[in-house]
Amino acid sequence: MVAATPTTRCVPCSRCSIPPERGTAWCCVVPRVVVSGVPRPRDGAGRVRRVCLLSVHTSPLEQPGTGDAGGMNVYVVQTALRMARRGIAVEIFTRATSSEHPPVVELAPGVLVRHVVAGPFEGLGKHDLPSQLCAFTAGVLRAEARHEPGWYDVVHSHYWLSGQVGWLARDRWGVPLVHTAHTLARVKNAALAEGDPPEPMVRVIGEDQVVAESDRLVCNTDIEARELVDLYGADPARIVTIPPGVDLARFRPGDRNAARARLEIPPDAVVLAFAGRIQPLKAPDVLLHAAAALLERDPALRARMVVLVAGGPSGSGLAEPTGLQQLAVRLRLDDVVRFLPPQTPDGLATVFRAADVVAVPSHNESFGLVALEAQACGTPVVAARVGGLPVAVADGRSGLLVDGHRAGPWADALAAVALDPARRVALSREAVAHANRFSWDRTTDALLSTYEEAAAEFARRQAAELHATAWMS
Repeated sequence: MVAATPTTRCVPCSRCSIPPERGTAWCCVVPRVVVSGVPRPRDGAGRVRRVCLLSVHTSPLEQPGTGDAGGMNVYVVQTALRMARRGIAVEIFTRATSSEHPPVVELAPGVLVRHVVAGPFEGLGKHDLPSQLCAFTAGVLRAEARHEPGWYDVVHSHYWLSGQVGWLARDRWGVPLVHTAHTLARVKNAALAEGDPPEPMVRVIGEDQVVAESDRLVCNTDIEARELVDLYGADPARIVTIPPGVDLARFRPGDRNAARARLEIPPDAVVLAFAGRIQPLKAPDVLLHAAAALLERDPALRARMVVLVAGGPSGSGLAEPTGLQQLAVRLRLDDVVRFLPPQTPDGLATVFRAADVVAVPSHNESFGLVALEAQACGTPVVAARVGGLPVAVADGRSGLLVDGHRAGPWADALAAVALDPARRVALSREAVAHANRFSWDRTTDALLSTYEEAAAEFARRQAAELHATAWMS
């Protein structure tokens, strides 16, 4: 057998200036001359020591419920923290959105957040970011190039923008790419809220590419897995379903009266709550229309009703940042609705404990972490029967699912929980039990198993390709 040796010289990329001695197959934007050679060393087949997480469009340091920060941010942070506790070094790359961001922030021992300068710090929306993927990828590759070869064992990209970066990093570093979509353009476009613009074709094409290139696709539910197969032609053998978790130490039952006292809500109030980004996709307007319908049915309820809306505008909601407040005025709910800023996790738990019911009326959710967090606090949830919400909410046991977004059915479901104390107590008990089936520890364990399987399979494939090349030589 003839040993494999480099057959061509690796040409450095003029854009990212990655040194040629690091040469594998690709630079940040264009193919480099392929160099065949010995695969990079590992401590053992499939062993994962260091993980690169990519979150291009939103930082794990941002407050969920505002901007583009939401459930994905929670997912990245919670799994990264638990990986670090298991001895895995984690580095999270995200785009710098302020000149005041330091290049590297230690989120916790073992977890670093790297701010990559890619485009202007401010003024770029999520739909503007494809133009900055080259610059972002160059920053990621430069950071890795400062380490010894084989620094990362796996790349896990979150959202399609990160998947585009991860695909190129995977080829350059010779490690597997694990991808979590979180939301899918074709699914969102099939269930648009009124006035919400469709996802652009550049995203649809980008998702097609990432799905085809990923070594593993991590889905939140079997529903999402079927969508990937049916709408994107994904290989079922590469799909792994791993439900998200909930921080059961923080989101747990508590004193409802104490929570109401902190929010200055009377103990006997009827409290309906919404938490999340204020945008058409999340449909907080559905809760307001349903509340107006309840008051129309029973005007005396006005003296006791409180509607809590916690969150800030983001995405397409920025087009009308005060639109929900104006709707409250038009519906004559301005004396009933209380708008709260985006909440810290502890603040969010207080809102959930204070509520009789939490509404999750989204037009699409890949899972719905808010629903799980509310139930963990012992608060029943009324949710739309879309996406992963039928998994997050046990219909009839921990809450109720509603078909469609019409005010009448939503008012019926909210009343069935909030105005029936006996049923609310029964649902509350089952809500806690249902939420306790999910935890971030289980999610993290499943992710690490997926990383190891992907890494072992990737190494076997590399070895087979090297063996074939050697015999051909």
